[in-house]
Amino acid sequence: MKITFWGHAAATVEINGAKILIDPFLSQNPAFPSERTIEEVSEGVTHVVITHGHDDHIGDAIEILQQTGALLTSNFEICMWAQSQGITNINPMNAGGCVDLGPFKVALTNAIHSSSSQLGDGTALYLGNPNGVVIMAEGEPTLYHMGDTDIFGDMALINELYEPKVGLVPIGDRFTMGAKSAAIACKRYFNFQAVIPCHYASFEVLDQSADSFIEQMGDKAHTVAPIASGEQIEVRSA
Repeated sequence: MKITFWGHAAATVEINGAKILIDPFLSQNPAFPSERTIEEVSEGVTHVVITHGHDDHIGDAIEILQQTGALLTSNFEICMWAQSQGITNINPMNAGGCVDLGPFKVALTNAIHSSSSQLGDGTALYLGNPNGVVIMAEGEPTLYHMGDTDIFGDMALINELYEPKVGLVPIGDRFTMGAKSAAIACKRYFNFQAVIPCHYASFEVLDQSADSFIEQMGDKAHTVAPIASGEQIEVRSA
């Protein structure tokens, strides 16, 4: 499994011949590498997965879906909204569901957050409940992108059901878990082989480094892989 981080919560996951773009917030992302382009990132993308409806996660999804013909997987409301924008290749789901997409299986989990898009008149368009996403493929470590979330006790059930070994974990505070709560979540509920911190160092109101998170991880600090935006990591099953 190859994971390329694009800053904030955006990442590309290459697994079993599929190229999955999660939360494609690129063109307006302050952390997106200036030398890269949307066209470059979206080249070869087969699937787009969106965790929830905030604009810093939907991002450039419609443009990328139009250009690539990739399959959109998200909650029902986001898929129906995308369909209203002319996107027809959709895979609507909801929390608890698991769908076999061929190269991989995808499941949506709960997340404690909100989910809406801001319209031009200042009102919010409701886009369903927020989710995390689990990606599973034969012979590959299972990945859990938590989306935007606070810590919650049912993370223990997510671990029991899916046993994820790679976690994309929001640590930036204010809108998601901060360093302490994210570290507690990782250590108490999961046995991650690799933890990729996200949702930090993009906007000024968020924590600007993963240092506090790494410190809070204590004897599990060696599992943390703070990938710089535009960099790639390869994770194999232990």
